[in-house]
Amino acid sequence: MDKGWQHNYDCGRKAFDEQRYDLALLYLEKVASEKNTYADVYNMLGLIYYNNGRLSDAASAFNTAIELNPNYTEASLSLTVVYNDLGRFDKSKDAYMLARQSRQESDSYLDPYVKGRLANMHASLGVIYKDLGIYSQAVDEFKKALDLRPDFIDIKTELGSAYRDMKDFSNSIRVLTEAVELNAEHTTPRVQLGLTYYTMGENESARQEWSKVLKEHPEDPMASMYMTLLNAPSNG
Repeated sequence: MDKGWQHNYDCGRKAFDEQRYDLALLYLEKVASEKNTYADVYNMLGLIYYNNGRLSDAASAFNTAIELNPNYTEASLSLTVVYNDLGRFDKSKDAYMLARQSRQESDSYLDPYVKGRLANMHASLGVIYKDLGIYSQAVDEFKKALDLRPDFIDIKTELGSAYRDMKDFSNSIRVLTEAVELNAEHTTPRVQLGLTYYTMGENESARQEWSKVLKEHPEDPMASMYMTLLNAPSNG
């Protein structure tokens, strides 16, 4: 029996974060068919489709993500890459310009398990606020989560991403650098750090971060996609 869209969303996001993309695809496509209002679902689907060579499906998914959240920088940049690969350079330029435009806007008695549960609840609420474009509320929720469990790298990464979306680049760099330092083997914080540098126009700093990821994980789809973006004609 299907447990509902929330269960599918949680499982799909977890599988995506663990880079189990085939499993993530199964769950996230179910979510999209049941609850078509979450931009991050379509962004994740777009990345999976792109990784599977389904470029038209990827473009459609990224477009939907942008329609739901016009300030979704990651989706706009990813769409640029897809259109380049499809040879639709006019569309690629439009998507690139859209991305450029959007980037210029603990209680001690609680045991670690309980703190972890509460932290994840705050983080889940933060993701919802972030997906709706209510970034100040998202930041507040992620901070509450990190007050409880400052060692949760995924939540720290979400906070850094939210700072970037609200154009607070200095805090984005600070938080994402902290996330990288917590575990250098965790690729997502470094990929997101590179994306913050890119949105600031610091392309070489972005290249350095993504190159570090690809040196250790050559098949990382997000780092590969963004490196493709750096080398794309529309980025010249």
